[in-house]
Amino acid sequence: MNEVEKRSYALGCDIGNNLKTMGVAVEKDAFAQGVMDAIKGSIALSIEELNEQFALINKEIEETQKQLANAEKESGVKFLQENKTKEGVVETKSGLQYKVVTMGDGAKPSATDTVKVHYHGTLIDGTVFDSSVQRGEAIEFPLNRVIKGWTEGLQLMPIGSKFIFYIPSELAYGEASPSPLIKPNSTLIFEVELLDIRK
Repeated sequence: MNEVEKRSYALGCDIGNNLKTMGVAVEKDAFAQGVMDAIKGSIALSIEELNEQFALINKEIEETQKQLANAEKESGVKFLQENKTKEGVVETKSGLQYKVVTMGDGAKPSATDTVKVHYHGTLIDGTVFDSSVQRGEAIEFPLNRVIKGWTEGLQLMPIGSKFIFYIPSELAYGEASPSPLIKPNSTLIFEVELLDIRK
């Protein structure tokens, strides 16, 4: 492929991935014709017809995303129900689950403290979505400015501890999606090491 062909292919891949993510059904010949007609400035549908189709597409996307979010929620609930029966896993009143890997002997943070931690975050299928461990650099943040599962969980940890948190979606990001890797209603798993507390 020459440079124009590569660029065109890259644009097609980007659009295709977005359509796949959104769950929009596409007929490839009509789609290609629509792209070419728009480039030429000779669109076959009226503004009213286009707006009608965009409204239908938006409705289809909303329904698909709702189905995916519900499925993700169900997967998380099933995972947590099974997980809490495993040795060493404790569940709090809120639904947060944790397992002690190492118990330190330092002070415990309060909700208004700033903490310094190393962490490794995965989905329940093992996909890594964020990791200070992989970046090789610990992070500091105020404990009252993170997801609820972290705010609650870190307060259980003395300095020097390493815990694994199993965080239900309602204590994580809920129906929001902070990154493409984290679907709405995702249950999250974090291995967290508390290094220090900044008052």
